[in-house]
Formats: sequence, C-alpha cells, structure tokens
Amino acid sequence: MFRAEIRWLASGPTLKLEGKLVADWAEQARCLVTTDVLPKGLVVDLTEVSYIDSVGEQLLKWLASVGALFVAGNVYAIAVCDRLGLSPMQRISERRKRRHGNNEEGYSIRHSRPVEAV
Repeated sequence: MFRAEIRWLASGPTLKLEGKLVADWAEQARCLVTTDVLPKGLVVDLTEVSYIDSVGEQLLKWLASVGALFVAGNVYAIAVCDRLGLSPMQRISERRKRRHGNNEEGYSIRHSRPVEAV
C-alpha cells in the first residue's frame, strides 16, 4: 500500500509519503509533484515510509537535486537518507508531541529482549 499527498502548510508545501515507495508508486509520486510547476521549498516527509526500492531511491535523489528537503522521523527513513546522502531534517511528529505532552525535539529508542526462564 502507498499514499502520497501534497499538503500546503504555512511553512510551505509538504509531500507526505506513506507505505512502500516502490516502482510504479514512485513514478506516481513524481507525477504528483510535477503536475504543475515544482513547488519551491518542497519538504518530503518520509516518516511513514516503510520500504523504498531502487526506483523510489532514484525519486528521492531527483527530489534532492531540485532542492527538496527531507523529514525522516523513523530509523528506516533516517538510514535511507543517510545512505543516499540526503541529510534529513529530523523532528518529532506533532502527534508524538501531543501524546507525550512536551515540546522537546528528540527520539527515544527502547531495546528489549526476552528474559530466559531459569
């Protein structure tokens, strides 16, 4: 499943991507952005992306080459941006801020492993 939507926020246009950015879906996302004149100051939000194939990676590289900035709010998206040299802007989501009741930016990663019975 994949979803792409351009949101016109006060801070500028944001291309919100969700799901798997693969093959034909990546091409559809490119068409969405280039239907009109490519918006200046485009931010590409990868926070809800779960997988990106080589075609999706090419789209992200192209978006970077035309000046897009990236938001990567999960480990996978951050790793993809790092591997592709995209330098993501990192921020905690508004939903997460409201849920935790603070305005601090940052992430917490908790590791756990099962306890073995003795």
